[in-house]
Amino acid sequence: MEDMFEDEEDDYTPEKPEREHRPRGQRTDQQLTVKEPAELMAFLIASLPHKNRNNIKSLLSNQQIKIDGRISSQFNQPLRPGQIVTVSAARAPRTAQFRGLTILYEDQHLIIINKQAGILSMGTEKQRDHTAYSILSSYVKTENPKNRIFIVHRLDRETSGVMMFARSERVQRLMQESWNETIRQRTYVALVEGVPSPEQGKIESYLHESKALIVYSSQNPDTGQLAITNYKVVRAANGYALLELELETGRKNQIRVHMQDIKHPIAGDSKYGAESDPIGRLGLHAEVLAFEHPITKAPMRFDAPIPKGFLAVLK
Repeated sequence: MEDMFEDEEDDYTPEKPEREHRPRGQRTDQQLTVKEPAELMAFLIASLPHKNRNNIKSLLSNQQIKIDGRISSQFNQPLRPGQIVTVSAARAPRTAQFRGLTILYEDQHLIIINKQAGILSMGTEKQRDHTAYSILSSYVKTENPKNRIFIVHRLDRETSGVMMFARSERVQRLMQESWNETIRQRTYVALVEGVPSPEQGKIESYLHESKALIVYSSQNPDTGQLAITNYKVVRAANGYALLELELETGRKNQIRVHMQDIKHPIAGDSKYGAESDPIGRLGLHAEVLAFEHPITKAPMRFDAPIPKGFLAVLK
């Protein structure tokens, strides 16, 4: 995984999410009590016989389902006896949309986001505000000023896609200490210069970072940490290729360095050998993150669609 960080206090002005006010109406919310263990979709189908599966999917996607007061859109969310499932009469206000990121999922343990390119994962000495960390920290404090969030892993500023935060130090520690066992899938897509040959393969090397913060690749195991990247070409045109990448390890700048190793650097990545910038940003996106929930042990999967700019280059 990318470098992991301990949480730190940010000194920033809280940022307000973009909200929409819920219109007032005469309809009332429906509260359902969970009697026995079940997954959310199965529970809703059984509890709402007047609605079909597509109706219920719409309720989930429109954030009209809450579990113990928290919005849930995960159809396979496990339920425990005694929990209260609320079916809202109207769509939820858009509290999960911010400038720079979208919250894909949250519960009392985790927050999963889709980070846009250009947003830092966490603050640096030069920039401490409008980072994913500061935005989410402000967000959770609106519920309770004592709430905090904790970095589990990070994405580079110019990399977009799925990213995870913990809502307690305990969950942060559980995720970081069991990362390799817990993560089921971590898929990236990259827009690279040229078309790799062969079109599918595995890249293995040892990575180390210089004092100038540049990561170097070597075949000498004494010079760094083992990094393994599997790649597959899924589309190619106009001198570029779209690759699907599965990580067996998660070192800092791993994909960027490995693409340089095979002489097909990521578009826009001048730091690691790119000569072109067709989309005005780094052509790297974290598309899928699947893992076992650290507390409930439920299987979780989150997808962030491939940015349209990547696909436009290949038309």
